[in-house]
Amino acid sequence: MTINLDTPKKFRGFIQQAHEVADNFLRANSRKYDLAEHAYPKELDLLASLIDGMGDSGAGQGAGAAGVRRSEDASEKDKGKVKNGTNLSSVLSIIEMCWGDVGLLLSMPRQGLGNSAIASVATDEQLEKFKGTWAAMAITEPGCGSDSAAIRTTAIKDGDEYVLNGEKIYVTSGERADSVVVWATLDPKLGRAAIKSFVVPKSLPGIRVERLEHKLGIRASDTAVIVLDNCRVPAENILGNEEIDTKQGFAGAMATFDNTRPLVAGMAVGCARAALELTRELLEDAGVVIDYDRPATSQSYAAATYLQMEADYEAALLLTLEAAWLADNRKPNSMEASMSKAKAGRAGNDITLRCVELAGSLGYSEGELLEKWSRDSKILDIFEGTQQIQQLIVARRLLNLSSAQLR
Repeated sequence: MTINLDTPKKFRGFIQQAHEVADNFLRANSRKYDLAEHAYPKELDLLASLIDGMGDSGAGQGAGAAGVRRSEDASEKDKGKVKNGTNLSSVLSIIEMCWGDVGLLLSMPRQGLGNSAIASVATDEQLEKFKGTWAAMAITEPGCGSDSAAIRTTAIKDGDEYVLNGEKIYVTSGERADSVVVWATLDPKLGRAAIKSFVVPKSLPGIRVERLEHKLGIRASDTAVIVLDNCRVPAENILGNEEIDTKQGFAGAMATFDNTRPLVAGMAVGCARAALELTRELLEDAGVVIDYDRPATSQSYAAATYLQMEADYEAALLLTLEAAWLADNRKPNSMEASMSKAKAGRAGNDITLRCVELAGSLGYSEGELLEKWSRDSKILDIFEGTQQIQQLIVARRLLNLSSAQLR
């Protein structure tokens, strides 16, 4: 199979719509909700309803979190054919939306990372059961950051229910969402293999929001500490299979990331593109000429720096599209998902910071959004697996080593 790098024709109208939404809804309210941290962006209710309607009608082309579901079924006539599906369209739409504002995208009702997890690994019955829910994702704990396998939140079977106990931190949309996808261990002695994810409605007794965090960036999005205190969750709310497979190990739980990491990479790509476009305008207004027909070494420092940033942006974009394309075509993409997340996360942060530097006082002030984009971009190199974790995963895949062999 080969990848055509042009945007698929069937997505172009949808991508243009996403860009207009990003411009008129998200970027238009970007500074407002950056300054009003923890205030709920009411403007997003209408937008979320529109996306829900597009998804229900089939016109959404993978809009929102539901677009990351990977189908393993293929008819005989489709086998061997290149497919541009919902993973790719979701990434392309997210790039446009984060060109508008990352924090507001993360605040979209029913489009949380927990929804991506449900869409990725839930059974058909669970997809119907949790349709319409707004799900946050709760993985990180006070004593467990990058090492998801070190989770200490427990889930003990009691009849037809699981009793969950533990504390989760940095839960995006933890207060606003109506349910939380909680990662917990069924048996701490069995290590990684016993970790499962549960859909926990916040209406259940025993789950509470302890506090909201004040943050460097994505301030429009609420980030919560959530405590589970003898929270009883129906057994059917465990995503996928509740049996512990020691041979499969942690792979089942981690499979979620193969679909969600390209989405986060797309967020970084979109934010970086916004910074590049504005910086180019500011440089040209200042008389800086960026010449693609001359070596960077023979141009001004500002022009040479811009060309280098643009090359990093293109590399991040292509890796992100490849990871999504592989998922659409039912090919393993674990390494590519981590590569896209690692490259886009770092490049996005580097690009936005250097754009602030190139723009001088305009970049550092609130007169432009450059300083905000540099703050927002930092989290995209951290959540869904830090830069260092992504590099470790890629190294394991390239060297064909297990997590026990390469730590």
